[in-house]
Amino acid sequence: MLMDWTTVLLLGFALFAGAFVQSSIGFGMAVVAAPFLVLFAPELMPGALLVTSFSLPVVQLVHGPRDIAWRSLSWALVARLLVTPLGVVAVAVLSVRAISVVTGLLILLTVVASVSALEVRATPANSVVAGAIAGFSGTAASIGGPFFALVLQHERPTRLRATLSAFFLVGAAMAVTGLSVVGEFTHEHLVAGIVWIPFMALGYAAAAPARARLDRDRLRRAVLAFCVVASVSVIVRAVWF
Repeated sequence: MLMDWTTVLLLGFALFAGAFVQSSIGFGMAVVAAPFLVLFAPELMPGALLVTSFSLPVVQLVHGPRDIAWRSLSWALVARLLVTPLGVVAVAVLSVRAISVVTGLLILLTVVASVSALEVRATPANSVVAGAIAGFSGTAASIGGPFFALVLQHERPTRLRATLSAFFLVGAAMAVTGLSVVGEFTHEHLVAGIVWIPFMALGYAAAAPARARLDRDRLRRAVLAFCVVASVSVIVRAVWF
């Protein structure tokens, strides 16, 4: 595969926006960036996006409080490990068009979960369910955080961000390892992901001074509205074009 470097560099701005959002509300980098990748460079999904999923959590854990909810994290990671092979199989056997539809549907599911009025607590059972969903969605589409974020919604913000960062870091390692075994993680994925790391770092840096002044509720609503429009566009394009 020969990469279109103009497209890869322009997609870096989607990673910038996603990193800004994730640094502000705890998750969202893949949810914001994935629709752009699916529309303009589907051949880079999900591997290149998983590379950036290593980077931002490392930065967050190094520079932020490491206040991790270990019990919830452990249950979620065990479930994610067990289900990750299903996500690997999906990437290996599904067409680019099918992966696009899956990505769009997962983003819509993310929005529904995020606005749900369900009272979800951080119990072992709920952590296992969230981890299992992420095992598939995080591998097939690099979208695995929002479901676990729903489980952690009652944790204080610093603990939520730190726990999600650890979850992203270990989960991305699981996904990349599984995809590499079946030949679905390529050199092009690695290079594109590395190229996007500076964009991600700039997004994180831009969010730092803004976090104290941002209206988190308004930002969250804007992100969710964007996700609905983007995911519907991805599904329509995959089905009809």
